[in-house]
Amino acid sequence: MKRKLLYRSIGLTASTLALGILSACGGGAGTSLDVADGGIRGTGSSVGPVSGFGSVFVNGVKFDTDSLGGSVGGDDGVASESRLQTGMILEVQGEWFTDGTGEASGLTYDDTLRGEILIIQAWDIVTKTAIIEILGRTVHIDAQTVVKGKAVVDLAEGDFVRISGWRLPNGEFRASFLGLRSSSNLDDFDDLNEVELEGAISSINTSDETFNIGSQVISYGGAEFTDLAREDLAVGTSVEVEGNLVGGVLQANEVERDDFRRYTLDDEGDIEFVGPVSSAYNSSNATFTINGLTVRVTAETEFDDALSGPDQLIPGLLVQVEGDFESDGTITAEEIELREADSEVEAARTSEIDYSLSQLRIGGVLVQVSPLTIITDDDDETRLTLGDLQTSLELTVEGVDRFNSDGSGYLEALLIERGDDAADSEYELTGRITEMVDDRIRVLGLDVFTTTDTDFDDITKSDLQARVDSGQQPVVEVEYQFNGARFEIQEIELEEDDDD
Repeated sequence: MKRKLLYRSIGLTASTLALGILSACGGGAGTSLDVADGGIRGTGSSVGPVSGFGSVFVNGVKFDTDSLGGSVGGDDGVASESRLQTGMILEVQGEWFTDGTGEASGLTYDDTLRGEILIIQAWDIVTKTAIIEILGRTVHIDAQTVVKGKAVVDLAEGDFVRISGWRLPNGEFRASFLGLRSSSNLDDFDDLNEVELEGAISSINTSDETFNIGSQVISYGGAEFTDLAREDLAVGTSVEVEGNLVGGVLQANEVERDDFRRYTLDDEGDIEFVGPVSSAYNSSNATFTINGLTVRVTAETEFDDALSGPDQLIPGLLVQVEGDFESDGTITAEEIELREADSEVEAARTSEIDYSLSQLRIGGVLVQVSPLTIITDDDDETRLTLGDLQTSLELTVEGVDRFNSDGSGYLEALLIERGDDAADSEYELTGRITEMVDDRIRVLGLDVFTTTDTDFDDITKSDLQARVDSGQQPVVEVEYQFNGARFEIQEIELEEDDDD
């Protein structure tokens, strides 16, 4: 198994994501859990990955889109709501309420990158990551990336894809969505030969009317300019370019400001959005940067239970921010939530679905589905719902380890993927040990038991017990089975050993 958790891949230590206590309504299975919802009330822009349909779910809010007649703004071929896919980063103009509902007055979608790919690192089943390149831009794919059109392991050089994602502090990208162009979805692409690139201008030649984004040469002589003028082009200016490749040169049809424009000041002043932290929290001025915005933290800022405070806001960490624009263009954060998975279970469904509570058990682990949960599968274009998990197929859940007020635990799902293969009797999970007594170990709220046949990989049982007794909550990877009466561990190891 030896899976590397997403938060480890961006450099957090095992103790960094401290787990808080949720104020649940009674706690435990069969009761209502306090999970992420619409947060604060606001009117303005909500920008984040689509997580569901029947209206459109973005940032945990179910936006009513009836007044829009199914229309979506943008010029990348995704002109109607029916063409949206889970994982696509969508800008919603409208109003949202504390009960998790909202009214959309406009939807806008724009690809981040589009073109043929090079494979830099094929999908690694151990780390569950891959690296590709589009027009010289490096794109990171991880377990939370929604991949449509073919299985991620089958991606090949020359595949033409669209990427919806976020720019990282080093100029590379993290994909929220990757969609393959195929014969069945040609209408979803505005121009079959048109590519899209964004990034900072690294050099410019005004005489030749060319500039570079990294290694890619762009000729802008015949381009239409939107939101900026030709005179605004300069080294360091971040732009988005759409056009056609001719002899390796991108002949620009359109040049405009990059995707950060969707986070600009709205007339009403409210915004909620998701993105990776660009620069860490600075205690001297109580700010951090994300998506090109400076965010200010105050004593009134509410933090998700999985974030103990602003000092954990480090570069690359995926978070959701809700707040208000100030007159100087900064944002005062009212609420900050973690959107980075720190735990996983891969197993068969082991209970019926409780539709009233949006709960089920997978491999014995209680899984809570919320409006933020993306449910997908390996099938090309299938949109899945909670009911589609009523299956014997293997399910993989990425999420955040949560606690109830009574001490019981569960996994709040960020992504649920339905596999193609029937689940077998062997289960896997990655999570934090919260209790260890004799042969019983509690991980993700599930009691699993050691036996004389349990294989302790690179650590002894006594050493593991000593860590727990000292107050640590070590992250472990567990392979286990159900013997008819209890879940028994076949193999257990420290997840941190994968970083060696």
